[in-house]
Amino acid sequence: MTGMVERWADTLDGAAVSGKPVSGPTELASVPLADAYAVQRGVVGRRLARGDRMAGFKLGFTSVAKMRQMGVHDLIHGSLTDGMYVADGGIVDVAALLHPRIEPEVAFLLRAPLGAGADNTDPLSAVEAVAAAVEVIDSRYAGFSFTLPEVVADNASSAGYATGPWRPARGVDLGNLGVLLEVDGRLAQTGSTAAILGHPVRSLAAAARLAAAAGTTLRPGWVVLAGAATAAVPLEPGAHVRATVAGLGSVEVTASAVGDAR
Repeated sequence: MTGMVERWADTLDGAAVSGKPVSGPTELASVPLADAYAVQRGVVGRRLARGDRMAGFKLGFTSVAKMRQMGVHDLIHGSLTDGMYVADGGIVDVAALLHPRIEPEVAFLLRAPLGAGADNTDPLSAVEAVAAAVEVIDSRYAGFSFTLPEVVADNASSAGYATGPWRPARGVDLGNLGVLLEVDGRLAQTGSTAAILGHPVRSLAAAARLAAAAGTTLRPGWVVLAGAATAAVPLEPGAHVRATVAGLGSVEVTASAVGDAR
């Protein structure tokens, strides 16, 4: 199995670097999730070997409807590295991506380690601050088409993220805040933070549980992306995107224009 893991980590990492998608269905389509996560660790490890540093943790399938659509009963997760970070107001290099899409999220900034048992304690006790965020997602598979093990292996389609101004998490009821996603000044999606597992703090607790199951503790200084509050929208070249979460503020990014160098 080690040979398969290394081969597919090379293949998916190579697709991200070269911009040439992997045609499916692949050998990964029906492998056990443990093997898919082993591939994911290899993919992330190749980023780290090129100089990236670990920066956080992201969750996927935080919508019950999405879980049912994919036939799963739990969330999936991926890793964030500092090379994926886009500053608020910054440029997303969409020329380097295959199928770029963007979605609004809630982000947590940790001030203390967060490990197993967070479901039974107060995960906010480990949080320094909270912010509106966007995640840029991309799939290294042709046609943005994949099975559950394939998307897990592909680092849960993570490609980039940006966070707005941080503010203290205490004193803000995160459970049902309005969310707007605007593209070029036009409303593209509306939603609520309640779409994130019913409450983003539940997602934070789930992140701690899943990280612990994977042998990882969420570390101080890491960002945890709690999951999408609306459906993702395509991120077209030159588009300006703003995500607003009521009570938390906004975050903005602009996609690189057509003809920008890859």
